[in-house]
Amino acid sequence: MTGSVVVGLSGGVDSAVAALLLKREGWAVSGLFMKNWEEDDAESYCAAAEDLKEARAVAERLDIPLATVNFSAEYWDRVFEHFLAEYRAGRTPNPDVLCNREIKFRAFLDHALERGADFIATGHYARLSHEPGGTRLQRAADEEKDQTYFLYMVGQAALSRSLFPLGGLHKKAVRELAREAGLPNFQRKDSTGICFIGERRFSDFLKRYLPANPGPIVTPEGVELGEHQGLMYYTLGQRKGMGIGGQAAGKEAPWYVVDKDLERNRLVVAQAHDHPLLLSSALTAADLHWVAGAPPGIRFSCQARIRHRQPLQACAFQPVADDPGRCLVRFDQSQRAVTPGQSIVFYQGDDCLGGGIIQSRAP
Repeated sequence: MTGSVVVGLSGGVDSAVAALLLKREGWAVSGLFMKNWEEDDAESYCAAAEDLKEARAVAERLDIPLATVNFSAEYWDRVFEHFLAEYRAGRTPNPDVLCNREIKFRAFLDHALERGADFIATGHYARLSHEPGGTRLQRAADEEKDQTYFLYMVGQAALSRSLFPLGGLHKKAVRELAREAGLPNFQRKDSTGICFIGERRFSDFLKRYLPANPGPIVTPEGVELGEHQGLMYYTLGQRKGMGIGGQAAGKEAPWYVVDKDLERNRLVVAQAHDHPLLLSSALTAADLHWVAGAPPGIRFSCQARIRHRQPLQACAFQPVADDPGRCLVRFDQSQRAVTPGQSIVFYQGDDCLGGGIIQSRAP
């Protein structure tokens, strides 16, 4: 299978090798650099200029054309406003999941198809199986790099027009391919975190958009230890950044966020990594999306992960009786720091079935 393909060149080694492999296979390859965030002050935290420089160097080395497009407005409307709304509601969203659905596999795909491309490709570590009955999304060969957790919201129409050349490779092999091909970024460090936050402390960034809402920091027994600046700045299981230090009457052990009392604006902390309030045997999720268009059954056993890179966990899925858009998931083993707003993603074998947004947990 060959044709014309537009590769999303980010400036990183993964997308560069994706373009390299497709060109070697005989595809008519072009590159597209997407700018998804507008820096709004003199101090640029999002390294878009450096990324574009690297993408241009890669395109020159591969002798492929490179275009640029600014999706900042789409990102703000479809991803960032939802991101802020979730934090206002006391949840902890994952913008990468929505970015993939709305920007990389919607805005980018539409842009490429309008210009006559047959497919788009990215450097994601995931596998696609294009079959007559539909496209299956499968875990990558490199389990440490597998990115299906971030891709479960992408629909059949987009997946059928997508290619993931790195799905069968390990990261070490990708870097070696880049080195052998003389790609200028073969040693470039992988990007981490969210572009629009960059190297800033997360709470400092969030304060620019959401006003502080101070309240007490308390133990599960109600003992007040200090003051937090806003529940949105903390996440379940968090160990650092609470500013309470040692307590005169407390033992010398780290403090962890174990609950967020939204009704009374209280941050609940305890000195136990696996405090009972942090452990959940079940959760509810909503906004369900199935890669194949439908779940494999009404009730079924599967595996799931509630965060990127978490080992797969055995669980049982069942719909909520009065709301087919929601589900109840029971785990064979209790899970730590189940976080509302994050995604739960379901698997059977190598197949990524789909997932949903965590709504509540059962301590």
